[in-house]
Amino acid sequence: MQAQAYQPFPIITNNGGQLTLQPFEWGVIPDYFKTPEDVKKGRSFMCNAQSEKIIDDTRSFWRRIRQHRCLIPVTGIYEHRNVTGFKNKIPYHVQLRQRSLFCLPGLFHYSPFANKETGELTGTFTIITRAANRLMRQIHNNGPNSGRMPLFLTKELELQWLQEGLNDMQIQEILHYEMPAEEMQYYTVHTIRTTKPRPDDKRKTEPFEWLNLPELEVV
Repeated sequence: MQAQAYQPFPIITNNGGQLTLQPFEWGVIPDYFKTPEDVKKGRSFMCNAQSEKIIDDTRSFWRRIRQHRCLIPVTGIYEHRNVTGFKNKIPYHVQLRQRSLFCLPGLFHYSPFANKETGELTGTFTIITRAANRLMRQIHNNGPNSGRMPLFLTKELELQWLQEGLNDMQIQEILHYEMPAEEMQYYTVHTIRTTKPRPDDKRKTEPFEWLNLPELEVV
């Protein structure tokens, strides 16, 4: 799944106490997008929601939809590290040590534009981010959103995130959780932002060793 591709991806929502898995597009289309041109210009900024704005920023759209909570099942995430002496950023695959499949918390919203073929409103979602822990600060160390990471949660907090009727204090407690770096593991992969095959013909998701790459600090 790649941000700004706006492709359908299965997310979990709580519908009256019943957990449902259904495809939503990554990249929220808010109600204040009035034209397709608005969507084209602004949707790329709606793929991630800063956790700090969900409760505290009263003007934020994320606060308006804070009761529309969802989970996005993943096996890991990809993030890029800027390294002096390397022409391109080095991609890393990051996952939780004890869980091969886990969920990232998000928010969902139905697009105000109906599908031309079905007449239905398209479901869209965003992934919540927070300040990075000491591992992710080393990896996501460059760019306009450097120093941030997805909000990784424990299994218990994932389930709590989907509970209906949470008050702002309960939501805030979940948003403040920081996954310890010791609970995460990582490896480098080959360039993933290309359609070309790897030089060793392995899958893009498999580990790849970059020569002379400085190691991260031990976590």
